[in-house]
Amino acid sequence: MSSRLCSLLLLVQVLVWSNSALPVDTQSELDKIRATLEEMKAQKTDMSARLDVAEQEVKRIKETPKIAFAASLGNNGLLKTTLGSVDLIYKDVITNVGGAYNSSTGVFTAPIRGVYYIRFTANAPSDFPMSAVLYKNDASIQLIAHEQTSGQGSDTASNGAALLLERGDRLRWKLWHETQIWDNSNHHSTISGFLLFSM
Repeated sequence: MSSRLCSLLLLVQVLVWSNSALPVDTQSELDKIRATLEEMKAQKTDMSARLDVAEQEVKRIKETPKIAFAASLGNNGLLKTTLGSVDLIYKDVITNVGGAYNSSTGVFTAPIRGVYYIRFTANAPSDFPMSAVLYKNDASIQLIAHEQTSGQGSDTASNGAALLLERGDRLRWKLWHETQIWDNSNHHSTISGFLLFSM
């Protein structure tokens, strides 16, 4: 409490205790003091409310997990399928803050409800169709990177989006039937993602 406020409160208390008739000037001064005190109380209430909101926001930010991952197919070389779709497992982990990506299964599991930015790239020789397909919860296709045969050389495709994921939602990448994908230690075919904000 400020010294000015203490002085005002002391003056009001003395005047109340004296219980004597006050001159007009003193009464006017006392009314001004009371008005100032009411204004200061309102300011204190407002500042307390703002402080509570700020503290809650800081707590929410501190409690929100930090999530970011990136991985590549790495030295897997050329992966090709002619007998149905197969899971793509990006074993060469570059980043896995928060541990939400499992390099043994190739699955990213959302630890909290929020909006995540997800991106992936695919590279392969251009003599055969290329693909990488993002599935959510093993059923719903979210994003596709695909390129048809285009002759000699190699092709690259990419895709990405901000996705609203519920806690426990799983993202998995697949290689479609009769397509291929290629990578080496230079990380041509990659996946990555991070939490933009919780919901």
